[in-house]
Amino acid sequence: MAVKKTIGFIGTGVMGKSMAKHLLDAGHPLHVYNRTKHKAEELIKNGAVWEDTVASLAKNVDVVITIIGTPKDVEEVYFGPNGLIENVKRGGYLIDMTTSSPKLAQKIYEAAKEKGLHALDAPVSGGDVGAREAKLAIMVGGDEEAFNEMLPIFQVMGNNIRLIGGPGSGQHTKMVNQITIAPLMVGLCEALMYMKKAKLDPEQVLGAISTGAAGSWALDNYAPRILKGDLDPGFAIKHYIKDLKIAIESAQEMGLDTPGTKLALEMYEKLVAMGEGETGIHGLIKYYE
Repeated sequence: MAVKKTIGFIGTGVMGKSMAKHLLDAGHPLHVYNRTKHKAEELIKNGAVWEDTVASLAKNVDVVITIIGTPKDVEEVYFGPNGLIENVKRGGYLIDMTTSSPKLAQKIYEAAKEKGLHALDAPVSGGDVGAREAKLAIMVGGDEEAFNEMLPIFQVMGNNIRLIGGPGSGQHTKMVNQITIAPLMVGLCEALMYMKKAKLDPEQVLGAISTGAAGSWALDNYAPRILKGDLDPGFAIKHYIKDLKIAIESAQEMGLDTPGTKLALEMYEKLVAMGEGETGIHGLIKYYE
C-alpha cells in the first residue's frame, strides 16, 4: 500500500475546511495554517497538526495546497524569505486552488521550477456544497507529469478534474466559469422577480422550464434557495467581486470587452455598498427587491 503524502493546507474557510477534512479522512497526514486559528480548530481536533507560520508548514510537508483570499494574499504566501517557494523542500508540490490571476499562476510556476518544485494552478467550482460533498470541478494548469502525480489528491476533493493546459490555464478556465455565471445570475434573478410579479406558482414554473433551454445548475440549486429566502453564502458576493475584477482585467489584456460581466460587477458592487458583501452570490435578488 502506497504511503500517503503529507499535505500542508493553507486556508480553512468555508470551502477549504471541507476540502482539508476530506484529505484527513482519506488518511493523509495534514498540517494546517490559517490567519485565524479558530477556523482550523475542528481539523486540529480531528488530527491535523497546526503550524504557526507558512514557513514551518512548508518545511514539514510533501505537498502544499492553498485556497486563500486575493491574488495579493497568494503572492504574499508564495514569495519572500518566509514564503512557500523558499521553504518547501526540493521536489515538493505547490497547488494553488485560489481563484487568482492567470499571470500570477505563471509567475509562481516559473519561480517554483527554478527551485526544483512543481506548481499547479487548480481553482475550483461547486461552492460550499461541492466542497462538502467532494464533488468540486477542479480546473488544472501546469505540467502533465505533476498533474498525474497529484491526481489521487484531487480525486479526494472533486469529481470533475481536468488538466486544461500549461501554467495559468486553470485560472483562465475559472475566469470562463465566472464570466458565464455573471449574466446568468442576472437573468435568473430577473426571471424570479417576473414570476413573482405575475403571481405564478414557483414549483410549477421551475418544473416547466428546468428541462428546457433555461435549465442549468444555477436554476436547480440557487432558485430554490432564493425562494426560501436562504441567501447564506456558499460563495460570498465580496469574493465574487474579486473574481469578476480579475476576469475583466484578464479579458482587457487580451483585447476583449465583456459588457455583461461589467454590468453584473456594477450590480454586485451596489449590494456591497448596501452591506451585503457576506451574502451569497444568489443574493443578487436583493438588487431587485
